[in-house]
Amino acid sequence: MIDDTYRERTGRFAAMLVKQAAWPAAIVLACQGFAPLVAAARGALHTPLAALALLVAAASALAVLALSALLVFDGLLFRLMASHDDEMSGGGAVDDILARMRLKPAPSAPRPLDDRIAGTSRLLARQRIAFAIFVVAFLTAGFWMPR
Repeated sequence: MIDDTYRERTGRFAAMLVKQAAWPAAIVLACQGFAPLVAAARGALHTPLAALALLVAAASALAVLALSALLVFDGLLFRLMASHDDEMSGGGAVDDILARMRLKPAPSAPRPLDDRIAGTSRLLARQRIAFAIFVVAFLTAGFWMPR
C-alpha cells in the first residue's frame, strides 16, 4: 500500500533541506571574499581583534559549507526515502546505501521517519549556529573595527 502522506512529508522535508543548505552557503561564499578587502580598505587589519575576527570568520565559513554539504546529502537521502511506497522500505533503502558506502553500519530495523528528521534538524541547528558565528565575525572584521 502506498502511503501518500509519508511521501509528501518526506518530499517536503527534503526540499526544505536543500533550500536551507543553499542560502547560508551562498551568503558565506559571497561574503567571505569581501571580508579581507573591506577590513584592509578600512585599515582595520593592523589590529589583533580584526585579524582574530577574520580567522573566526574563515573557520566558521568552512563549518557552514561543510554542514551545508551534509544537509544536501541528507536531503538527497530523504528524496530517496520519498521515492519508496512506505516508511519501512524507504528507511531500509537509505540504511542499505549508508551501509554500502560504509558511513553507518546496517541496523537491525530501519529507524522511524521522525527519528531521522530529528537527527537532521540537529544538524540544521548546528549549521545555523555556525552561520551566526560567521555573520558576527564577518561584521566585526569588516565593519565594526575601529580605525
